[in-house]
Amino acid sequence: MSEDTATIIFQPSGQRGEVPKGITLIEASRKLGVDIEALCGEKKVCGKCIIRIEEGHYEKYNITSSMGHTNEWQEEEDKFINAENKAKGYRLGCVTKVEGDMLVFVPEESRAGKQVVSKAARDIPIDWNPAVRVYYAQVDPPTFEEPLGDFERVCNALEREHGLTNLTADLFALRQLPHALRNGDWSVTVSVWNNKEVIRFRPGKQEKTYGIAFDIGTTTCAGYFCDLTTMEVLDTVSMMNPQCKYGEDVMARITFHMMNEDGLQRMSEDLIEGINELIDKAIAGTYPPKKKKKKKKGQKDAPDEYVEAPEEGKTYLRLTRDDIEDLTLGGNTAMHHILLQLDPEFVGLAPFPPVLHHSMNIKCRDIGINITPSAYVFVLSIEAGFVGADNVGVLLAEEPYKGEQNQLIIDIGTNGELVLGNRHKLISSSCATGPALEGAQLSFGMRAAPGAIERIEIDPETHEVNYKVIGRDAFRKFSKPEEMQAKGICGSGILDVLAELYRSGVITKTGVFAKEQKSNRSRRNPDTKMPEFVLAWKEESSIEKDIVITQKDVRQIQLAKGALYAGCKLMVRRMGLENPDCVKIAGAFGTHVDREKALIMGLFPDCPIDMIQGVGNAAGDGCRAALLDVKKRIESDWCSRNVEYIELTVESDFQQQFMEAMQLPHMTDEFPHLEGLVAPEILHQMKDQIVPKDTHMK
Repeated sequence: MSEDTATIIFQPSGQRGEVPKGITLIEASRKLGVDIEALCGEKKVCGKCIIRIEEGHYEKYNITSSMGHTNEWQEEEDKFINAENKAKGYRLGCVTKVEGDMLVFVPEESRAGKQVVSKAARDIPIDWNPAVRVYYAQVDPPTFEEPLGDFERVCNALEREHGLTNLTADLFALRQLPHALRNGDWSVTVSVWNNKEVIRFRPGKQEKTYGIAFDIGTTTCAGYFCDLTTMEVLDTVSMMNPQCKYGEDVMARITFHMMNEDGLQRMSEDLIEGINELIDKAIAGTYPPKKKKKKKKGQKDAPDEYVEAPEEGKTYLRLTRDDIEDLTLGGNTAMHHILLQLDPEFVGLAPFPPVLHHSMNIKCRDIGINITPSAYVFVLSIEAGFVGADNVGVLLAEEPYKGEQNQLIIDIGTNGELVLGNRHKLISSSCATGPALEGAQLSFGMRAAPGAIERIEIDPETHEVNYKVIGRDAFRKFSKPEEMQAKGICGSGILDVLAELYRSGVITKTGVFAKEQKSNRSRRNPDTKMPEFVLAWKEESSIEKDIVITQKDVRQIQLAKGALYAGCKLMVRRMGLENPDCVKIAGAFGTHVDREKALIMGLFPDCPIDMIQGVGNAAGDGCRAALLDVKKRIESDWCSRNVEYIELTVESDFQQQFMEAMQLPHMTDEFPHLEGLVAPEILHQMKDQIVPKDTHMK
């Protein structure tokens, strides 16, 4: 790196690169394809470009980030950033200049191109049996002859009217009781958790209670805001996991904990803060939208005011944090441990034991989650060190343990989790796919945000590229070059690109670029001297450079796909099966995966296309099922102890299987279902080719 440049990493997008010293962070963000709000055109008057500079050494990126690597605080920043946030490292991107290496976190509200997180709730069968139920009771007021305590009077009424007995009450709920009874003229609505503990008292008759199910992924967090009385999903809220700045994968975050005395606490607090932001976002959606109030003459410099602008005929619930009375939460083992500040160090060391397997009921207030003070969060159980509560959520949603069909369920994320079996036997395993399939570690990889290439087609005859970007409906061939505004390539495009490069003959089955090419899109990079293929020309991009896929990028994708294939094959062999009865792809990829291209690239062993099914964010669906049906919470513990975990890396031929699976679609395994989809001369390349040894295989 030159003395005149600095390394800047923007999170949570993951975009990084070297930029000239002396430019502002807004200018740096444009060079690296990161969208930060700048509504005033960088005139320093809108305050929309607030960012946070992280402090400390980040082993994952080998940089030391510091607020001292910028220019001095500017007077304009005082209008938008208070002293507390100033101390935390918040600055305005339009005035903050690059003077050294930095890791920059861009808050949700400062992102111009919001990431598209595909976590929509599916319509799956769930029985109504929530942990929190509301009961209305008419309570006898006290008299001199009968001066019984308020709580005992409520208990008598609940037993008389609803048959509830032996109830207890949380202290924070009891503090509500005297006023709730008297404000309701001795009628009260009581929220009861698991038919044993009162967690809230409200005056008069109330019929509703609400909850949120959280799926905490390594990369993204999603919350499903539900009406617990009707089971309706009122809203789905999502965000990038704020821990991304500590590294894209779980091992990087475990390492951050081990290298920093307060690392575990910092990561936990970041995640709790993110959960609370999602809660507030869900609540905000129950109020009318706001519009800016027109200023009167002479008030040009007065602060902006906003007023509600309700849609005609629409009713708004206008909820508060107290109206959320139950939470469920699932995540992989590392996210689970970091959230609860359980030491995750030994999860990263063989034989990878977690601190505990069982589910937990924890008071939300004890870990800083801001809902009604007496409420609980149910944390789903864990299967193993690298197969966590998120996989239990997948099982709860898909229920392979209730049928005869042998299901192979692949949950593709930063860590790939596999489940195979039926009601007689279930096994699970974990594959270190890494973050390549989500855009990290690739030259132009990015999160799914506007401008990301999400679909790719390569003409086998000419090698011309047709692609689609997020935020624009029309494909490239129906658009002018300047209309595309491409910035990079995201997960679904990454799955497409390897299959298309192989099917069109740009790369061979080993993943190397073919010697003979049909267009000038295949070239050698003048700096690295490595082969690359142009997906979008400079005039089609918004980052003033060609967007390419390099030989190193291809290798990274091969590593991820090889790990998944090897895992699938070894599990099928362990179960004594020739093939599973169906293949289900879960996670965000389960929503966007092209089944045909997934098979062409060899993401899993050959099977009929119609056997492949995308099941969306099944982990989130399972967390939602546990929110709405307490029996699913019991099943959660059953799953964690009755699914046999297989450590793939100790299989005697794992390395051989992995290396063979690196090829496209495989070194030796036949793929008869690709006949007619891939040209014979491509599909039947020499089976004895091996993956070349090069520096990018490390």
